[in-house]
Amino acid sequence: MQRAYYSNTIQNFLVEDNSKILGELALQHTHALEDLQRNAWMGQIKVLKNQLIAFPEGQVYFEFAIPRMGKRVDVIVVIKHIVFVIEFKVGDASYGNHAIEQVIDYTLDLKNFHEGSHNIQLIPVVVSTHAESFVNNQEDIENYYTAAKTNSSNLGDYIKNVINHTQGEIINPLQWERSIYKPTPTIVEAAQALYKGHNVQEISRSDAGAINLSKTAACLNRVIEDAKRNHKKTICFVTGVPGAGKTLAGLNIANERMKSDEDEHAVFLSGNGPLVTVLREALTRDEVKTSRQNGEVLTKKQAAIKANAFIQNIHHFRDDNLKTDKAPIEKVVVFDEAQRAWTNEKASSFMKVKKGIADFNMSEPEFLIDVMNRHEDWCTIVCLIGGGQEINTGEAGLEAWIQALKDRYADWDIHFSDLIIENNNYLKLSETKEWLSKHAFKEKDLHLAVSVRSFRSEQLSNFVHSVLDLRIDLAKELYQQIKNAFPIVITRDLEVAKNWLRGKSKGSERIGLVGSSGARRLRPLGLDVKNEIDPANWFLDGKDDVRSSYFLEVVATEFDIQGLEIDWVCLTWGADFYLGNNQWNYQKFKGAKWQNVNQELAMSYLKNAYRVLLTRARQGMVIFIPEGSELDHTRPKTFYDGTYSYLTGLGIPELKAKMFEDRKINIARDQEKPKPKINRPIVTSKRTIPNQIKLNLSNSEGKERLKIGKLVRTSMSYLIKNDLLTENDLYLLQQESYSKQTFHLQFPLLRKALSTDPDNILRYWKGKVEIKGRLFFICSEWYEQPNNNDRPYFEAWYRNKTKV
Repeated sequence: MQRAYYSNTIQNFLVEDNSKILGELALQHTHALEDLQRNAWMGQIKVLKNQLIAFPEGQVYFEFAIPRMGKRVDVIVVIKHIVFVIEFKVGDASYGNHAIEQVIDYTLDLKNFHEGSHNIQLIPVVVSTHAESFVNNQEDIENYYTAAKTNSSNLGDYIKNVINHTQGEIINPLQWERSIYKPTPTIVEAAQALYKGHNVQEISRSDAGAINLSKTAACLNRVIEDAKRNHKKTICFVTGVPGAGKTLAGLNIANERMKSDEDEHAVFLSGNGPLVTVLREALTRDEVKTSRQNGEVLTKKQAAIKANAFIQNIHHFRDDNLKTDKAPIEKVVVFDEAQRAWTNEKASSFMKVKKGIADFNMSEPEFLIDVMNRHEDWCTIVCLIGGGQEINTGEAGLEAWIQALKDRYADWDIHFSDLIIENNNYLKLSETKEWLSKHAFKEKDLHLAVSVRSFRSEQLSNFVHSVLDLRIDLAKELYQQIKNAFPIVITRDLEVAKNWLRGKSKGSERIGLVGSSGARRLRPLGLDVKNEIDPANWFLDGKDDVRSSYFLEVVATEFDIQGLEIDWVCLTWGADFYLGNNQWNYQKFKGAKWQNVNQELAMSYLKNAYRVLLTRARQGMVIFIPEGSELDHTRPKTFYDGTYSYLTGLGIPELKAKMFEDRKINIARDQEKPKPKINRPIVTSKRTIPNQIKLNLSNSEGKERLKIGKLVRTSMSYLIKNDLLTENDLYLLQQESYSKQTFHLQFPLLRKALSTDPDNILRYWKGKVEIKGRLFFICSEWYEQPNNNDRPYFEAWYRNKTKV
């Protein structure tokens, strides 16, 4: 695919006619070209021609594709040893958080998935053309905690400064551009990209080390076309390790068949309620957003109707076909997580109790095949099977599907990977394996052998299997292989675990708490696994929504998160599954005490729950295991210490203290009442500090103690009045990083007042303050709480300034 709408050397770009550049951009643009987009491009061209004139050597790209996200970077500029990833905000007078987060996401995507970007320096830059100049902290930019903030007049100066103060091997732009792109999208990103029209080749890996999704798609299409052409009924079993892309393969084939022939009415079916909810909501939100960007009017209700037809709950499909003996309209159906379909006993009990059908005598796999068997000409079923992922009572596994085919539908063509008969996680009965070997077609491309959920380590699922199987030597060996690419740490302090997550996450990378649904005695620690989450809010909402995973308040269980994933996970380990006497112990909390679980099937469900939870992270994981309490008979230390010792014994490092400075959660305060206005102090040249007007900090714990806001305002007024702030102080106090480190603030203590600013701006006290002939606002975001106390930071700084 063409990576960018427009690319050229900087030298040629500088002399090329603007209308020709705009024409090429418009030609590549697949949607109706709105005036807003046209004007944005014209603004970008104008700024870049002015700011890149000092860099005749290099390459410029407009609208550079980021397939995993289904989006494009505004501009990429390659100069010498640096790639500048630029997000333009033409006409903006501020540096918005959304723009900063977006360009960091683009930069991380290239760094992680674009082979040519792995070992070179990429710099995220926001250009808000009308914004004031900003003093950037280059260290934070290079670590992707923020982006460079520039405007239409200083972008070139920033680029020159970075190039002059860094070193590296000169980049060949054409080689960089053409290097392999190996994306591993989240299932939400993949669904959105496929729904928009991207194909699986664009959003899947293309390296030779994995049996990739493209080959699986080709195999499934071949089987479907053969069934259609020769009037056959076929069933395909797609298997794979956790996170290998089974759901993506299913979404892709349903999407492809739906677009290639509407008469097939291809549909993606899942019994995973949270997955259906999240994907439907994600597709709906994204289509509404895309429509607005294209100047079209589409309501959320209209978008939801289309998304709901593409992704359906398998139980609704089942119930609809209970009401009729006619063949369904769908010719191609994809059953996600087919191993979770119900056994005969579970299905019959449900039908009798919930549906009033007393004589129902089929397993759910048998009934679903029976429904599709009503077609007189042809049909295809695609079953996505996860080995060792049955996590609930009554889930039949692959065995029930094969048994139904053997007993009643032996005339169907069956296609499967030979891994099914080699790995006991899929089939346990030797006679079932033997029958399958004789009556079905082996397809090596129907097994996805490599996890793509964790793009950082393909051995993660193998490591998890070895941990749960107590294969200690293998687990140690595999941990050594993955530890650098996929960080795993362990702690007994929940706040330390949360701090680690917040410190590791960059851009919009999602963090969250997960735990077993049986870990009921985490509740004393504020973790209630019985408190149901809203999947759409938890997985999709942003950092300002308390219902989202970002707030680290609500725990997602194995039932909430199976089939989904997030970037950084904290697994909160409970006492329902613990190591003691060199073996796993299985418990269920009932009433006021634990009961041992001895039934083999129930034990396997519990182990599989932890298998699911341990494989939900894409980038890294912290495991939190409580200390236990000898005062609580339901939480003795023996329920936790053995597991902790086992995991640390494998080499997993312990976190005992916070690694990162705590990040406050930014909550919009637009509705706050205006703060009292600060009068502008008279600036004098006096450098002495009269004793009678010093702030008495020594008795700050007594009755005269000032509240933190009053303390800061009074102290700053005093320092300004007595000219105790130097030019260097003013420079530092306007830097976010300095204020964060020195005062524990999330915003610069001082913000230079613009001529266009009103007298009251968000997060700063009302009233402009004059310092050394210039006007500033003083930050009002000060806190004095047990877990968030800014007072000692400010007092230490103030004492140093006044030599108290």
